[in-house]
Amino acid sequence: MKHKGTVKKGIVTGLKYIALSLGGFTALFPLISIVITAFKTNEAYAATTVMTLPESWLYFGNFITAWQRAKMGLAFANSFIILVCVLCGSILLSSMLAFVLNRFKFPGNTLVRNLFLLAALIPGVAMQVTVYQIMYTLHLVNSLPGYIILMLGTDVIAIYIFLQFFENLPTSLDESAILDGCTYFGVFFKILFPMLQPAVVTCMILKGVGTYNEYYMANLYLQDKNRLQVVATSLYTFTGPMGNQYNYICAGVIITIIPALFIFILCQKQIYAGLTAGAVKG
Repeated sequence: MKHKGTVKKGIVTGLKYIALSLGGFTALFPLISIVITAFKTNEAYAATTVMTLPESWLYFGNFITAWQRAKMGLAFANSFIILVCVLCGSILLSSMLAFVLNRFKFPGNTLVRNLFLLAALIPGVAMQVTVYQIMYTLHLVNSLPGYIILMLGTDVIAIYIFLQFFENLPTSLDESAILDGCTYFGVFFKILFPMLQPAVVTCMILKGVGTYNEYYMANLYLQDKNRLQVVATSLYTFTGPMGNQYNYICAGVIITIIPALFIFILCQKQIYAGLTAGAVKG
C-alpha cells in the first residue's frame, strides 16, 4: 500500500515538472528566437530558419540600423516624458479619489463607485470614436501633452487598489491629525500617502507597463512619426506592404527590453514587496 502511494506521488511530481518545463519552454521560445534573429544579417536571415544560430554573435549592424532608422533615441525620450507625467499624475489622481471615496461619506458615494466599476467593464475600443472626436475638437490629436492627458485619465484599477489599502488604515489617524490642527491635504500627504507605498509600487508597475507597451493609442493620437515617435510605434518602422524586416524588428525589441530589464533588476525587491502586499491587502 505504501509502495503504491509512493509511485502515485512520483507520477504526480513528474507530471508537474513536465507541465512546468512545457510552460517555461513556451514562454522562452519566442525570446530565444528573437535573440537569434537579431544577430543575423539580411542574407543569413533569408537563407536560414528561425532557430538556426547566427554566424557571429558579434554582429551589431541590426541594432545600429534599428536605432538610427527607427529614431529610437527620440522614441525613448518621448516615452520617458510620457511615463513620468502619466505615472505621477495617475498615482496622485487615483490615490486622492480613493481617499475622498473612502474617508468622506457623502450622498452618491456608492453611485460613484458603481460608475467607476461600470467604466472598467466597458472595452476601451468601444469608446474610441467618441474619445477621438473630443480630442480632435480640443486640438489635442498629434500632441504630446494631449496624449499624456489622455493616458492619465482615471485609472479605475488603481482607484480600487488604493481603496483596499485605505480600508486597512484606521480613521483614528485622520482624527488625531485634525485635532492637532492638520488640514485634510496635510492628513493625506503627510500621514496617509507615505503609508501607501506598496499600493503606489503596484499601481506604478501596472500603469507603467501598460503605458510603455501601448501601441494602439500612440499610433492613433501621435500621428507625426518624425516628431512624436514612441517606443511602441518605433518598432513598426520595419513593417510594410512589401514584407517585414524581422531581423531589425528583433534587434529593436531587444533594445526596448533592456531599460525595463535594468529597472526590474534595480527595483526587484520593491516590486516583489509591492505586488505581494497588493495581493493580501483587504
